[in-house]
Amino acid sequence: MLPRRLFLWLLLPLAPLAAQDATRHLTILHSNDLHAHLLPNDRGMGGFAQLAAAVRRERSHCDACLYLNAGDLVQGTPVSTLFQGVPVYQIANLLGFDAATIGNHEFDYGWQKTQEFGRIARFPLLSANVTGEGGAALTGKPYVIPTVGGIRVAIIGVVLGDMVGTMVTAEAVGPWHVLPVVETVRRYAREVRDRADLIVVLGHIHDEQEADAILRDVPEVSVVVVGHNHDGYKGLRRVNGGFAVLLRSYGVELGRLDLEVDLAAKKVSSAEWKKIPINSRTIAPAPDVAQAVAEWEAKVSKIVDVPVGESKRRLGSLELERLVERAMAEETGSDFAFVNRGNIRDTLPAGPILARAIWNILPFDNRLVVGTFKGSRLPPMVRAGRTIDPDREYTLVTTDFTAANQAAPGQLGSRGLEFPKTAALQRDAVIDWIKKKKVIE
Repeated sequence: MLPRRLFLWLLLPLAPLAAQDATRHLTILHSNDLHAHLLPNDRGMGGFAQLAAAVRRERSHCDACLYLNAGDLVQGTPVSTLFQGVPVYQIANLLGFDAATIGNHEFDYGWQKTQEFGRIARFPLLSANVTGEGGAALTGKPYVIPTVGGIRVAIIGVVLGDMVGTMVTAEAVGPWHVLPVVETVRRYAREVRDRADLIVVLGHIHDEQEADAILRDVPEVSVVVVGHNHDGYKGLRRVNGGFAVLLRSYGVELGRLDLEVDLAAKKVSSAEWKKIPINSRTIAPAPDVAQAVAEWEAKVSKIVDVPVGESKRRLGSLELERLVERAMAEETGSDFAFVNRGNIRDTLPAGPILARAIWNILPFDNRLVVGTFKGSRLPPMVRAGRTIDPDREYTLVTTDFTAANQAAPGQLGSRGLEFPKTAALQRDAVIDWIKKKKVIE
């Protein structure tokens, strides 16, 4: 037997090593709402090839990294609209996602296409709360548990619990059911907690309503990587000892969340977050991604890279709402027009207007519909600020999506209004109107 003093002396080096081993570092790189913006915007920000280069640079200085994407990878530019999102997922395979969740716009081309995205993706595409018979997840994977830097990280993917009937039609979801977000996360967190050192929710969800509720009501979850709100957080969000992050949309920034993970407590002991600008003027594009983007953009260039007019100044979303409504009314001969703010998806640069700009602003294949109503029946959203004769009949033009979801938040705020006349695609009507005007002041 060893003398007692020698035995204790031999144990001394083990104590600091054990304490050190109990805390490990993890970096989560993340993005959200890329919306098929393959190219940098008019201010040189974003671009898939530049984003890929930034991710690869960050990974090269990181021993334990994950790259996660929080939904709405598709829908927003001509390549996605014309080819129903497929090229975007093919190019996304080059970005190096370790996991992604579906967003509401992954359903814009129907649930069958959503499943196809899951087959194209060479990364796990998660859908924990969109289930079919027997509870099967739409894309086959509710969560994954990779081991990174010696940390078992459970990643649960969820999408907006209230999206059907407000952002997505029932037909687009088909036979699948969208379950409440927090309830679903709670179920899977309990299922994986014994097999994980850290639980991360990758959620295309309402940031304050659903993300905060997860951190408040599901104590097993330490981190929520959020998508859906395009404005992003100003700083790291802390709720009940957990952390949430959310970036601006369209890939103009890459998030880096550096965590110290207490393996014994299965909690984050400290967190630091920074947003890395994706500036095409300072970040050289990743050659392989740039080539893939160029090949797909060449397929649509003849259709969209054609001049249709000129804008004397850059227009943001609020000004574009009024411009699009004016175009819709004049092209259909209607008294009034209505678009909801979610209808407008981009800005209009100053200078020559290419059809591509209008495709980016109005990427959805929404068709115009027209109805005739007495002034007393016009929705409050239309009557606001106007003098309306309650007995006079007026014509109102909107989109078929708004007409079908007219009672949803942010839409017309009405019920039962019928729009029997169908006109052109909204995007085509606006392009035709700009061609006639030639110059937007």
